[in-house]
Amino acid sequence: MANWGRRVVTGHDASGKSIVLSDGRPPQNHPMSGPDVGADFIEIWHEGDPVPQLTAQPAAEPNERPFTIMPPSGHLMRFIELYPASAGGHKTVMHRTRTLDYALVIEGEVVLHLSDSEVVMRAGDVVVQRGTDHAWENRSDAVTRMAFFHIDARFSEDLLETLPQPLELME
Repeated sequence: MANWGRRVVTGHDASGKSIVLSDGRPPQNHPMSGPDVGADFIEIWHEGDPVPQLTAQPAAEPNERPFTIMPPSGHLMRFIELYPASAGGHKTVMHRTRTLDYALVIEGEVVLHLSDSEVVMRAGDVVVQRGTDHAWENRSDAVTRMAFFHIDARFSEDLLETLPQPLELME
């Protein structure tokens, strides 16, 4: 796993003054890394509530939860490093999540596979992923680094009528 630097979490002391609650690498207590996975998932922060309540300090470390692609509610920030084929990388399975995702390519190049097309994305490119069936593939010779912001979402009734049933979601 690459050194993604640190996560600084702010909060408040008893008098309401802004303080640093933690400063360092966020805990990574999951198996989603290494050549067998073909990528490293670096969990940064998860909020289970759609509209988070700001408290002086979080009740618990948000990464101290079982790993899921997308928790059942709220929103999540993670980095993903996609390995090249020479290091164990491979095209992910086609999958759909019930989320609105902002995916930013930080470094490298990645291919976004959709049902009918492919899009090559490079550093600085962003995709707004709206519950579509998709896969990722690093065809380059170097690691591709991306930031993902996953937000819990709902499919409209009109869209659900057009999607394959039963609707298979990766969670």
